[in-house]
Amino acid sequence: MPLLLHTCCAPCCAPVIEWLLANSIRPVLFYYNPNIFPAEEYEIRKTECTRYAQTLGLEVIDGDYNHAQWLNRIAGLENEPERGKRCLQCFRIRLLATARLANERGFDRFATTLASSRWKNLQQIAEAGHEAASQFENLTFMEKNWRKDGRSERRLALLREHGFYNQPYCGCEFSDPRRKSDE
Repeated sequence: MPLLLHTCCAPCCAPVIEWLLANSIRPVLFYYNPNIFPAEEYEIRKTECTRYAQTLGLEVIDGDYNHAQWLNRIAGLENEPERGKRCLQCFRIRLLATARLANERGFDRFATTLASSRWKNLQQIAEAGHEAASQFENLTFMEKNWRKDGRSERRLALLREHGFYNQPYCGCEFSDPRRKSDE
């Protein structure tokens, strides 16, 4: 049973993929994260995610990286706190792109690994996912709290086991703690 899975990074996607495969759901990964800055950070995360997926024989679709367009679409929200309006808009951008691709490729459902991060607001992710799915006929958003049932602990174990790069911030420059210390 296929599923289009929006992925953000290898540490977050590994326990999700493990659960999906154990439940007879074979995901196709969609790496779409125009929020990540700088471009080098984006490439590191994409490479790690792709490397892991390839070890499992999973297809990875690389979304376009257009950070300037993303900045334009979140304009005015730069000073919002984490889990604020900027994050919701970012989820909307990424999950609408995921829903669009799912529709184009004939998937009937999609999910995101964003819901595995303890730094993210699950309600915002669910809102953005369901909103995106509603734009297309016969498409549903698989809402799941990927932190439960030991998956947060499993994330840490898989991170160590595979030696994943583990980033210190969500990806956008507005959440980078190193940026705040430079100000």
